[in-house]
Amino acid sequence: MAMGVTPCLEDFLKQCHLSGDSAYTAIRSLLERLEDPTTRTHARIFLSELHKRFHSKEASESCLRTYHFQIQDIYLEQYEGFQKRRKLTMMVIPSIFMPEDWSFTFYEGINRHPDSIFKDRTVAELGCGNGWISIAIAEKCSPLKVYGLDINPRAVKISWINLYMNALDEKGHPIYDEENKTLLDRVEFHESDLLSYCSDNHIELERIVGCIPQILNPNPDAMSKMVTENASEEFLHSLSNYCALQGFVEDQFGLGLIARAVEEGISVIKPLGIMIFNMGGRPGQAVCRRLFERRGLRVDQLWQTKVLQAADTDISALVEIEKNSPHRFEFFMGLAGDQPICARTAWAYAKAGGRISHALSVYSCQLRQPNQVKEVFEFLKNGFHDISSSLDLSFQDDSVADEKIPFLAYLASVLKMNSFLPYEPPAGSRRFRNLISGFMRTYHHIPLTADNVVVFPSRTVAIESSLRLLSPRLAIVDEQLSRNLPKQWLTSLNVGEIESGKHSVGGVAVIEAPRQSDSMMELIRKLKPEVVVTGMAQFESVTSSAFERLTDITREIGCRLFVDISDHFELSSLPSSNGVLKYLAGNVLPSHVAIVCGLLKNQVYSDLEVAFVISEEETMFKALCKTVELLQGNSSVISQYYYGCLFHELLAFQLADRHSLPERSVEKTRAFEVNGFSSSAISRLDHTELAVNESDEFPVVHMDVNQSFLPITTPVKASMFESFARQNISESETDVTCGIREMISTSYGFSSDSNSEFIYADSTVALFNKLVLCCIQEGGTLCFPTGSNGNYLSAAKFLNAKIANIPTEPEVGYKLTEKTLAGAVKNLNKPWVYISGPTISPTGLLYSNEEINKLLLVCAKFGARVILDTSFSGVEFNSKGFKGWNLAGTLDKLSSVHPNFCTALLGGLFSKMLTGGIKFGYLLINQPALIETFHCFAGLSKPHRTIKYTVKKLLDLKDQRTGDLLNSTYELTEFLAGRYKQLKQRLEACGWEVLEAQAGVSIIAKPLTLLGKTIKIKKGESTYEFKLDDSNLREAMLRATGLCINSASWTGIPGYCCFMMALDDSDFERSLECISNFKSLVC
Repeated sequence: MAMGVTPCLEDFLKQCHLSGDSAYTAIRSLLERLEDPTTRTHARIFLSELHKRFHSKEASESCLRTYHFQIQDIYLEQYEGFQKRRKLTMMVIPSIFMPEDWSFTFYEGINRHPDSIFKDRTVAELGCGNGWISIAIAEKCSPLKVYGLDINPRAVKISWINLYMNALDEKGHPIYDEENKTLLDRVEFHESDLLSYCSDNHIELERIVGCIPQILNPNPDAMSKMVTENASEEFLHSLSNYCALQGFVEDQFGLGLIARAVEEGISVIKPLGIMIFNMGGRPGQAVCRRLFERRGLRVDQLWQTKVLQAADTDISALVEIEKNSPHRFEFFMGLAGDQPICARTAWAYAKAGGRISHALSVYSCQLRQPNQVKEVFEFLKNGFHDISSSLDLSFQDDSVADEKIPFLAYLASVLKMNSFLPYEPPAGSRRFRNLISGFMRTYHHIPLTADNVVVFPSRTVAIESSLRLLSPRLAIVDEQLSRNLPKQWLTSLNVGEIESGKHSVGGVAVIEAPRQSDSMMELIRKLKPEVVVTGMAQFESVTSSAFERLTDITREIGCRLFVDISDHFELSSLPSSNGVLKYLAGNVLPSHVAIVCGLLKNQVYSDLEVAFVISEEETMFKALCKTVELLQGNSSVISQYYYGCLFHELLAFQLADRHSLPERSVEKTRAFEVNGFSSSAISRLDHTELAVNESDEFPVVHMDVNQSFLPITTPVKASMFESFARQNISESETDVTCGIREMISTSYGFSSDSNSEFIYADSTVALFNKLVLCCIQEGGTLCFPTGSNGNYLSAAKFLNAKIANIPTEPEVGYKLTEKTLAGAVKNLNKPWVYISGPTISPTGLLYSNEEINKLLLVCAKFGARVILDTSFSGVEFNSKGFKGWNLAGTLDKLSSVHPNFCTALLGGLFSKMLTGGIKFGYLLINQPALIETFHCFAGLSKPHRTIKYTVKKLLDLKDQRTGDLLNSTYELTEFLAGRYKQLKQRLEACGWEVLEAQAGVSIIAKPLTLLGKTIKIKKGESTYEFKLDDSNLREAMLRATGLCINSASWTGIPGYCCFMMALDDSDFERSLECISNFKSLVC
């Protein structure tokens, strides 16, 4: 039929009579003439004649049976308006969804909204069928644009015909509305799998309406066919009745397609947009509502009724779901039935000739925190779809939602934008400390900076660490704060012991006092302690009077004062103040006073804690920074992210510097010298190689940090996010013990029994330091091989442990040997031996199974306790011939050699799975006496349940021995092998002698050609000159190039410095440049 010729009515019907496909071909030709402006009028007149030919209901139905199409009038609700019509004239064909109760109810639900919600809005209809709802919305509500979308290409073509049929009158003239627009200006139809058309064309929507299938196809293979215009009528029609599995948890209820539509809608809808969906009540109203609510949407039920189940829809898939799950669907016998029946009963009743019905509801939903929820789903759609089933953003309490959703959005943005968690100073993230000080300035008018704030894992850790730093002869501690201090500190003392200066075991004597200022001050006057730690009673916290009296009396006797404000500190936009903060708003914090605050008051996690200490004395601030680094490593980054997000939400809407802060009074003149730090403590801190301060103008490349800055693998990111996205996590889902037990048994042949205990902490550093305290408690000597991790050695010195050095030889790569170990421990009483392995940190060598078994035999012979540190192991990249450890047989035999011998296994997941910023440490002790001693030292910062959930997920993935985690770990191991070769080559080219490494993330090297030479460095107005040796090489390289490494004083091996190589690409390239530049500057 020629393009420009209007067909003869009889010829048209003759072609349609042949088959459904022939009818569609004829109709498609008619659409082509409607699309051409030169033939549009005649084509529309032809449609009018066609409609008149089959105008009655009987004739229309006969036309469908005979000619495979039907033109029918759809009567809309009565309403008034300029040129508004009460009916639409619509064509349908058998291969598309035909208007019925399902879609009529949906339209009635849409009408529950006022017309204004669509006025001048951009709207999309999903599953538009023949387009009648899209056209009706455009006709009634004057939207800016309606996009009718359907996956069925024939539905789209028929929708365009219907659009022309209603945009033009019977004579082919345009019908204009009050804005002088036609329906052609307001409506478009496009073939689209849900919202893919809008997403692909970057169309932002303000309204989304959808009436799409909600029953799984009983023939799943049918849904895998390609959707094309030439597909069979049966297949194309099935698209309107059935949906395929979509990979969502809602698939089990037949709602997977709706779930995908909602998630796609979240990505394209504007923040204040509204989505309206038709939902069959078969799964139950609670299931339907939860589909929306767990995705962060507020839901309103606009309309509910009952409709008869379509006779051509097979519900056997729902019967199968009931067979395999406890869920029961809801059907009714006829429209009058009021007692629900399950799918199986409904199926049987229908087979016997009965009519079944189900509830039908129209839901309107809107994002509760749109920008944040959109950020979450933007993260999920980029490779993290599996987490969607675990996501739960439904909250009964808005305050919980207001806290958790912004954090999830922030975490999503961090994981999306960063391939790794960046370096954070041990004293706390700079961002987090700035947020704390900003909150103090904004809400309490206290002009603090980040350099007045030190972050600790918990309040208990902050207090214990401060006491260990100051090592007072006597401390008085509020009885509510002393509960988790070491038991040895809390032993009773008589006045004679105090006056004579005797210390309790562990170095600190603690007297408990009531939390009441009068009683506390009386004890201070009588006992004259060197440190006081106290909170404020509720009735005394309102004013600053009690705080000022405590400040004065402690100043008079030269005593340090730590005041805990945790119970009175509120994270709120209207925080109540307290006496301490009121005082600080008008006065500089006295130099002998520090403020302690534990953050535990959040709406979601009762056990998620981080703490901070405020000091305006620079010496105390720096000493606390060093102390937390030595004793804890650093505080949980995730906890800092969480509370940082809360602070940010309270500060984000505030105008900066709106009020000038008042001048504050300085402290009174001191009557007595305040208790300072012991000379030994100062010496230990000054001679410890710790983190360096960096500025924004001169960023530092950190090759001195035991942390991986390599890309965090997708399974790790997924597990981290899922741990917070979930709600109501069960105890079994956070129980990591079975997984850890299996891992150490498989990796090391290390078994555990009923006498063993697993202990977990935020970091291996904290666990190691508790073992050091156990050694001190038992009167033991801690033996370190030359070439051990410098952080551990420095921590042991800080804790005043008795230390012995075990010499190692270069000929064996500075490993321990039987001979050197036996020579070191044979004359020691109660030796404790530290062994890093299989990977030795920092040398990167490996102890073979034979070597470690021989070393353990020596330890057993002399009754040594062994700290076997595996926390740097798991990444072997140059380990040909290394077959791992199998210690089971050896340890069983050695257990009876000496009663004191035991092995404490220390480990983490950092190297095993390259977990980036996740901090998690475990300790396995297999001797009851040592377990009892260990528990004398309370105050261990335990990993939060979200961390344990993450760890368990990763352990379960590791046990599968296949999949993304194993592949990613293997790839990163291979990547490290390449890194090692690059770094080794560059160092050797620049005059360094590199010790061959086999594993781990660090290597050591000696600057043979650089030592003894002089380098001059000019920085601004200052010039620095160094004659290079072990004591100044680190500082010289840092000042000259910005590269920070660990020097020989840290490695313990004369001349050898340590380089951590698990950097991100840009920092690693910069580090190589720094090494070359340093050589050129020296030469």
